[in-house]
Amino acid sequence: MDMKVLHKISYGMYIICSKSNDAFNGQIANVVAQVTSEPAQFLVCINKNNLTHEYINRSRVFTVSILDKDTPMKFIGHFGFKSGRKFNKFEDIDYKTGETGVPIVLNNCLGYLECEVISEIDMGTHTGFIGKVTDIQKLSDAEPMTYAYYHMVKGGMSPKSAPTYIKNEKKEEKEGNKMGKYKCTVCGYIYDPEKGDPDSNVEPGTSFEDIPEYWVCPVCGAGKDAFEKEE
Repeated sequence: MDMKVLHKISYGMYIICSKSNDAFNGQIANVVAQVTSEPAQFLVCINKNNLTHEYINRSRVFTVSILDKDTPMKFIGHFGFKSGRKFNKFEDIDYKTGETGVPIVLNNCLGYLECEVISEIDMGTHTGFIGKVTDIQKLSDAEPMTYAYYHMVKGGMSPKSAPTYIKNEKKEEKEGNKMGKYKCTVCGYIYDPEKGDPDSNVEPGTSFEDIPEYWVCPVCGAGKDAFEKEE
């Protein structure tokens, strides 16, 4: 089976937030779907091991911030590849609290939903939480980031806790590409010399060896020494 076909299924990129008493947490998710229109209800799929799952279970509320296409990889890594059990994800983040007291991340956000959980579906490793929308707002007309754009253009990978994670996934080298790609051993980000890292001012066509030594992974912040060449 060619599991890479699954990347052709359309997804977005979102930040799902919830709370537990006065504590907040949020994470990147790409499985968010509208299931009814009257009333408006949405499903989010969250790994059972994630802190956000624990918080949604307790509070029965969550928010969805829709990320725009220009969202930096470092910002995605902040919410997608780091644990809220180890540090406060909301320090230096622009957010507000909604009607239910749950944070709504405003950075790179083109719109948001606020939901109250009305039912859930046990999916084994994940839970599908279905929430009734209590508030919805548009913040800009920017183009949303899709999972395909994140994966193919930005070079992003799915964390192991994501529903779309594919075990042992590797990107194929293009024929005739003399400069090799390098993979971050921490988060799986692929540095592609043909694309460079525009967010960090690394121009397309820059080999990995020519990147300044102070450069770090745009997703998780790991240094160059955490990268290995893809075979």
